[in-house]
Amino acid sequence: MYVPAGKTFLVQPITFNGPCNAPKIIIQVEGSIVAPEVGKWNNHGAGKWLSFERIDGLVFTGSGSMDGSGSGWWVRTCKFSHTQGCASSSPTEIHFSRCNDLTVSNLSIMNSPQMSLVVLRCENVYINQLKITSPEYSPNTDGIHLSESQNVRIQNSIIGTGDDCISISDGTSNVVIDGITCGPGHGISIGSLGEDQSTATVEKISVSNSYFFNTTNGARIKTCQENAVHISDVKYNNFWGTSSKNYAVTLNCSKTVACTDIHLTNINITTVASSVENTEAACINAYGEADGYLNTNMSCLHYSEIKD
Repeated sequence: MYVPAGKTFLVQPITFNGPCNAPKIIIQVEGSIVAPEVGKWNNHGAGKWLSFERIDGLVFTGSGSMDGSGSGWWVRTCKFSHTQGCASSSPTEIHFSRCNDLTVSNLSIMNSPQMSLVVLRCENVYINQLKITSPEYSPNTDGIHLSESQNVRIQNSIIGTGDDCISISDGTSNVVIDGITCGPGHGISIGSLGEDQSTATVEKISVSNSYFFNTTNGARIKTCQENAVHISDVKYNNFWGTSSKNYAVTLNCSKTVACTDIHLTNINITTVASSVENTEAACINAYGEADGYLNTNMSCLHYSEIKD
């Protein structure tokens, strides 16, 4: 499938279903794809705009853009409108489910009604050189959200949203994130996990060489602290930039099961929230070690040797 440069296409919500016979499916977007304004969707119950399911070997690439036309959705959310009938959820812009050996690269994704790009139950995923933008005030517009996915690499991307630049949810493991520019937004987060009395597991996560611009956090773990949430083998390495709050690191782990093998190296995030440039960390039941250059006070992290 090819979307030519210099053209703009208005596209209604659509789902591309596999499996496909070809070993590789290429969608190349050089032009612009735009979602209908809120109220003009032909399927008002659709939870996704562009959805891809069970398509292995999918390559979604190009120098074009996808605009989710989210502004009308944002003002309808309960965050902005507390009147009866406010919307508790809005559609995801781009959603991949059970798409193994997936590549997403070089695209611009903007103005998502809710989450910008969701990867659910996928294996062997490569995401490179994306530009994902939504205004700082847009609610729940996570840039990239991973759930129940394994062997994921995200690199060399610019993400600025109204929520997490990248969020990592239950059942996700073996993730490498490198070279991200994040901001505005809430940082790069593991969680939220353990809501609705559920258990959750996230492990083998590496985030490195990333720049944060006036985010509310750099590294963040957020859990429902009364439930059994297992988080282990998480590495944060070479972070720099600025925080809009006094905190650069938040590790709020389950009170039932501690986060273990948390390793932080070279965290250099200053705050613009006060005259004191050095930032703080907040931790609950987090175990690991911090070394290298640290301008963030990591005294809340319980020391334990990292397993090889």
